[in-house]
Amino acid sequence: MRIVFMGTPEFAVPSLKSLIDGGWNVEAVVTQPDRPRGRGHRVSFSPIKEAAVEAGLKVLQPEKVSEESFMKLLEELSPDVIVVVAFGQLIPPAILEIPPYGCINVHASLLPRYRGAAPIQQAIIDGCRVTGVTTMLLDEGWDTGDILLQEQVMIEPEDTAGSLEMKLAEAGAQLLCETLRRLARGDLKPTPQDETEATYAYRLKKSAGEISWEANARQVVDLVRGVNPWPGAYTYHRGQMLKVWEAAEVDQEADEAQPGTVLGITDDGIVITCGSGSVLLKVVQPPNRPRMGGRDYANGYRVEPGELLGGASTDA
Repeated sequence: MRIVFMGTPEFAVPSLKSLIDGGWNVEAVVTQPDRPRGRGHRVSFSPIKEAAVEAGLKVLQPEKVSEESFMKLLEELSPDVIVVVAFGQLIPPAILEIPPYGCINVHASLLPRYRGAAPIQQAIIDGCRVTGVTTMLLDEGWDTGDILLQEQVMIEPEDTAGSLEMKLAEAGAQLLCETLRRLARGDLKPTPQDETEATYAYRLKKSAGEISWEANARQVVDLVRGVNPWPGAYTYHRGQMLKVWEAAEVDQEADEAQPGTVLGITDDGIVITCGSGSVLLKVVQPPNRPRMGGRDYANGYRVEPGELLGGASTDA
């Protein structure tokens, strides 16, 4: 089976490596063009390009896959199947029609739930305890094609979007190989998605990380986990942004306190009241400083019970 692989970020790397390690015939790897990244804006390879170059595979980097020159090259490669994992571009109908086995996508949710660009983050933010991976046949929509195989993955209480992404990437890689094996044997029947069950996880903006202290404690903790590592949860203390990297629910109530009020300082961090319940800020990060324990921040910045977090204009 001749395979063309399309992918870009770290999430796609386990899938590509599983094909390489499994002896599959990867004719070429397609990824996004090299672009400036990081604070220094140095031009660097995508994670998929790095993996492909290391494996000695042919790498193609069209600005758009709809370019006529790329389409012609793809037809010449004559793939039996095109595998797409977090590639970042909508695949046009003309490409969908090229491989006889279709274009197979690995998506980080149990479709039709959480179609879109941020299924991993949104599942945690929403308080889900189970998610999974889906292999599907691409069609002209975003994540709307027929389902091939699915596998559930538990979301553990300590999981962040970063740790869950790693687990889903590995599960997706294994599911991809099983999907290809069964397609080759001819015993895999695509199943249409139930549109009545569809939900969407749109690409997150930086503002998605702002903590609303009016939410309940569980929702605040889930937000902190769901936007770690990007865009990162944050609030404001004395008018300055304070990032929150780790938080936990605590059994400490203050019925009269306004949400966002500092209830106290413990050895493990800062206790903040929420709309319902309270949370402990365990790891935080003030502007232009490294991450630090909540207790260290409280000591260094002389945080006092009764202070209020939230709102960029909050005064001391």
